[in-house]
Amino acid sequence: MKKLLIATKNQGKLKEISDFLSDLPLQTVSLSDIGIEDDFEETGKTYKENSQNKAIFYAKKSGLPAIADDGGIEINALNGAPGVKSRRWLGRKASDEELVEHMRRIAKELPKKNRKAYFRTIVSFALPNGKVWSSFGEVEGEISEKPHLKLLKGYPYRSFFYLPKIKKFYHENDLSGKEQKLYNHRYKAIQKLIPIIRKELGIKI
Repeated sequence: MKKLLIATKNQGKLKEISDFLSDLPLQTVSLSDIGIEDDFEETGKTYKENSQNKAIFYAKKSGLPAIADDGGIEINALNGAPGVKSRRWLGRKASDEELVEHMRRIAKELPKKNRKAYFRTIVSFALPNGKVWSSFGEVEGEISEKPHLKLLKGYPYRSFFYLPKIKKFYHENDLSGKEQKLYNHRYKAIQKLIPIIRKELGIKI
């Protein structure tokens, strides 16, 4: 069975991407599964740059096709911040809990009529030879004044991201399988990549 490396150390992303690829007849492996401890420093100015460079780095390092992503939350009232710096808004070592506390303050200060926000991502699929393909996904919502009571590990901002159309937080424990497909920005991006993954890995439909 073909192997595909999911190039992330974020356990939330690892589970999510694995689930979204579960219909493909391939074996998804993590960095720890194959003994790779190297960190990739995201120095790019865009999601695409970080996503592609990360996928290529780990594909070459492992000798396996790899999938990686970069994305973030963009808050309209903050002119799109934190955006590409979402994970590093408070510094590279900030914990989920610290980001949640920071967002508590932000959420209280946002104007009531301008709370719109987006989760945006670029997912990239790379081969060890350096070829790479990318796709985009997004979901629109708003920042809630009060967060979801349960923290979703690896996803601190989702505790504040509310989907008014279905009156639910963007929280995997609250969304049905159908709602995940309709509203998950990473799912949307991965679906666009699946035909390319099938073709490049020789996976027949």
